[in-house]
Amino acid sequence: MALTRFVKKLGLDHVALAYAMTTLGSCMINNIFSFYYVKLFLNKYKISESAFHQSQVVFMIWNAVNDPLFGYLQDNSKVYCCSKRRLSILYGAPLYSLAFLLAWFPWRSYYPGDWMSGAQLMVSLCAFDALLTFVLLAQCALFAEISNHHQSRLRLVKYSQVASLIGSSSILFSGVVSTNMEDFASFQAFTVVIAALSCGCMLYTGFHCESRFDNKLTESEDRVSDNLGDSLSLMKSQIWQILTNRDFQLFVLMNFCQVFILAFFNNFTLIFTEHLIPPDVLPTLAKSIMYGAGFICPQLLVLSCQRLLHSVGYYRIILITFYVETGMGVAMLALGPQHYYILALFLTINMIIIQAAFSLFGLPLADIIDSDLQKHKRSCPLSSMVFGTNALFTKPAQSLAPMIVLTILNQFGYEQLKEAVKESSQSLHKIMFYLVCLVPLTVSGLQILFFKPFSIRDSHTVDPKYIDG
Repeated sequence: MALTRFVKKLGLDHVALAYAMTTLGSCMINNIFSFYYVKLFLNKYKISESAFHQSQVVFMIWNAVNDPLFGYLQDNSKVYCCSKRRLSILYGAPLYSLAFLLAWFPWRSYYPGDWMSGAQLMVSLCAFDALLTFVLLAQCALFAEISNHHQSRLRLVKYSQVASLIGSSSILFSGVVSTNMEDFASFQAFTVVIAALSCGCMLYTGFHCESRFDNKLTESEDRVSDNLGDSLSLMKSQIWQILTNRDFQLFVLMNFCQVFILAFFNNFTLIFTEHLIPPDVLPTLAKSIMYGAGFICPQLLVLSCQRLLHSVGYYRIILITFYVETGMGVAMLALGPQHYYILALFLTINMIIIQAAFSLFGLPLADIIDSDLQKHKRSCPLSSMVFGTNALFTKPAQSLAPMIVLTILNQFGYEQLKEAVKESSQSLHKIMFYLVCLVPLTVSGLQILFFKPFSIRDSHTVDPKYIDG
């Protein structure tokens, strides 16, 4: 209570702050995990390509299935830890932070191609994603359910971006503390500290953030029945209603591409930079700042665009980012790989724009939830199910990106670099440069094609469809 009074004295929105604390906690650990795990398992644990692919396939299946499953559970279950959004965060947060630590402590001293490193990767990916899904689905549902006013949602975005800005600094600090993971013992100690801090942040949300539907009756015509057969039938019916929404279909196609390109840059920027930009051009500290900027600046960009989001709306801003990415890809391809500073800037700006656009994706999904609520006259929105069904189709891109890129790199000798200390070949440098340019160019072109027909374009100018209560 004392903390609540202190927050009010500072003139902060307590609800938005409580919501954003989960963003702060999750950003601390998610960015570190996605940025370092591929390099860790490939270069330090020396996992084989086949074991890497097997782990990614299992992860891809689990990653897709658990989202609609947890979504249905959180929207329909009477189980105490799922009955309210904040309780899902409260009980899931400690396990989520613990799952983050699984990757950074090897189960034994690995030799090249050790099957145990493949098993550790599989368990680490599946456990981390399961808890991430359980906690963040509840937070995504809160985004749609705290308020349906565009201005209120933009305030949640604003607070979340500030939280994400602070949380993303974990990449910068981890790079400085561990010299980009070269001092592995320091890196491990840093991950333990970050896991504890992130858990505390998310627990704050669990104690203080309420949905406006928390006090509504949970037993209604579109809530789960005690009969298992009826429950499965209801789940199929709800998913079908979501899937047949054309705006949802267009959003999913566009979002799949965004998840793919985000995973591409998160997983491989470290590797591409080391091979394409000589150390005498960009020293280690400069690279650490570059990586940190790639995770910190997206939030600054979103915060600086708050007035535009009010006046222009998210649809046009997201579409503009796709055109910018396409233009940058063409320009970098024309310039060539020898312009090292421009290449470093290109990688950094791509990371910033892609992450910034992705930060706005909760807005179109929240509008889709509003539309579904009104169309099917539900007493409570299927927020978790909409987010979960979206993830069913988009999450596989997180696995496809590293699998496809690693396969291409290994065709040009990347795997041999792990077995002996030698310089990478000219052909490997060439394919890396083409990947850096052509992947974002192709993906952004597809996103323009998918997102242009999206029909919910002016929610920032429309009065709420239902009254907050």
